[in-house]
Amino acid sequence: MPVLARISREVESAVQRGRVRPSVRTKFQVTALLMREERARVKADESLAEARRATELKRLDGIATILAKTAARDTSLLALLDEHAAVSDAAKSLKEDLLRDAGLEVPAEEEPQETAPETTSAQRQVVPPSVVSRQLANPFLAPDFSAAQKRQARPRRLAGWELLGPLFRSFELGGESSCMDLPEPVSLRAPHGLELMPHQARVVAAAADGHRTFLLADEPGLGKTAQALLAAQAADAYPLLVVVPNVVKTNWAREAERWTPQHRATVVHGDGESIDGFADIVVVNYEVLDRHLGWLGDHGFRGMVVDEAHYIKNKRSQRSQHVLQLADRIRFRSGDPLLMALTGTPLINDIEDFRAIWQFLGWIDDDKPLGELMEALEETGLTPADRSFYPAARTSVIERGIVRRRKMDVAADLPARRVADLPVELDDGEGRSIRAAERELTRRLVTRYERALEARHGGPIEGIDHALVRQVAGWELAEKADKAEENVFGMMRRIGTAKAGLAADYAAQLARSVGKVVFFAKHIDVMDAAEAVFAERGMRYASIRGDQSSTVRQKHIDAFREDPDVAVAVCSLTAAGVGLNLQVASNMVLAELSWTDAEQTQAIDRIHRIGQEEPVTAWRIIASQTLDTRIAELIDSKAGLAARALDGSDEEISSSGDVQLEALVALLTDALTEAQAALQPTT
Repeated sequence: MPVLARISREVESAVQRGRVRPSVRTKFQVTALLMREERARVKADESLAEARRATELKRLDGIATILAKTAARDTSLLALLDEHAAVSDAAKSLKEDLLRDAGLEVPAEEEPQETAPETTSAQRQVVPPSVVSRQLANPFLAPDFSAAQKRQARPRRLAGWELLGPLFRSFELGGESSCMDLPEPVSLRAPHGLELMPHQARVVAAAADGHRTFLLADEPGLGKTAQALLAAQAADAYPLLVVVPNVVKTNWAREAERWTPQHRATVVHGDGESIDGFADIVVVNYEVLDRHLGWLGDHGFRGMVVDEAHYIKNKRSQRSQHVLQLADRIRFRSGDPLLMALTGTPLINDIEDFRAIWQFLGWIDDDKPLGELMEALEETGLTPADRSFYPAARTSVIERGIVRRRKMDVAADLPARRVADLPVELDDGEGRSIRAAERELTRRLVTRYERALEARHGGPIEGIDHALVRQVAGWELAEKADKAEENVFGMMRRIGTAKAGLAADYAAQLARSVGKVVFFAKHIDVMDAAEAVFAERGMRYASIRGDQSSTVRQKHIDAFREDPDVAVAVCSLTAAGVGLNLQVASNMVLAELSWTDAEQTQAIDRIHRIGQEEPVTAWRIIASQTLDTRIAELIDSKAGLAARALDGSDEEISSSGDVQLEALVALLTDALTEAQAALQPTT
């Protein structure tokens, strides 16, 4: 039982940090498997007294609760809870190691039956019945020779140069605003009396003129969905594949019906039993791509849109690999397909976040630029040894299809927005406990620093060894503490829980005075606490969470947007921070801090978007005299990355290190500075 508790906490902490690597998924699945087996064993063990059995089952329920809340934060983990989910070799090996750690006997592996071959990823593939019908109706896809005449770029001057690093560096150095030259629109008219804004119509005109790859990085709220749908129509890129986060796939189907009503859209749920294989637009979410890769790759798509494309920034993740694999298959079959990556926040932590997106668009591979980009770089007549190579290279990439417009430039009539910090005092017992835990965390950091200093220098030194400070902070961050309250992640969760009632109280006051309010939180328990406050006050609210089905989620969204009596939308930052249109409200309460400025911006832009008629205010609830204040400052300091790389700003790019690491560095540095100041003689 202690082993299960430890592993479940490790997984929970990793998901809270947003680092759901394959190893974390393996730990999650193995914990679920062992917990299921242990529950069956406890129930079947007749030697256990009833009181002991009840205690053991209660402890297992606690672990199950941790797993359920963890899966609610990253819904891709839900599939691993299925008792029929495939168990990888890595999971089997970890399971054996954990059993040995617990002092239990590892059962001998059963010999596989000849009639039941080992489960593989390919065997988990599904082909929906409607797709089979389409394949039978049209068994031969017509070959596409549209790209046959394109000249393949052969490196000449740049042969032997490493080019990807300099390309990324060219954006780090900044420059003019990152937007390719776009043609003037012929018309702003759209179906059903809808009208495009000029910036939207220009992208559609570019697609009509033959441009086929776009990194559409307009600031959130400028109507990227409509631009993508109408660009596909202008390019006749049907059938069209749209890959989206789970929370917005129903919304994409609605937008398709609204903007391109003559082209049927279908949404893939689960194994796709209900989809229309003859539809022009197929909408699928990242989480189920693995089981649909086979037929999607052979369906004959002539276009592919990836929404919230920053989801694929980690090339080692399964969803990134699936998206890149599909893009390669579509390019191979279609020759010159329309490929669009949509994201308002293409850069989260580092310039390298561009890599997977550019590869999806076919501009680069793992090692070098490709096709038209390589040809454009050759035509500059420069090499990375020339200083002028970098602005020329940046322009060459932009002209391949980067489109970035800011609200202030293209939607001047969109009301202003501001982020207002609202400090609150945690003066109850929980607040005192949080401050005591923060002091304990600081003491632990100082102790580790002093011991490391003794080992490195043999005694005290004058001043602070800042390299050692960062190293000690890194050790603390990487350490898997059994008690979540003792690390920075647990601290921020406790602060969020302590603020929940105060944040909900302020949201309730706002709703009664200014109308509808959106309430954002990171953790389920904070959402629960807020909803309890609203219910106690007799206020109706909508709840938008990651563990809801698409139908239930859309029902809550519609209720908030259309029912005047629904005063508050209580939203998960993870589940509702992208793709939703909630501009019926102009006020938002951010009850918990994000770990990145991009996540915070995405949340705010749920209400600051086209269609908003009122000035927007995001009220950020900050717990005074706690780590909360420091985190807020660090988030704000990291906001310069996209501004410099894409918007031509002169603002400096802060370190790409995690905010969590910087917070620990700041805590330790402040404590050491105070300690050294106290040792100075007074004058």
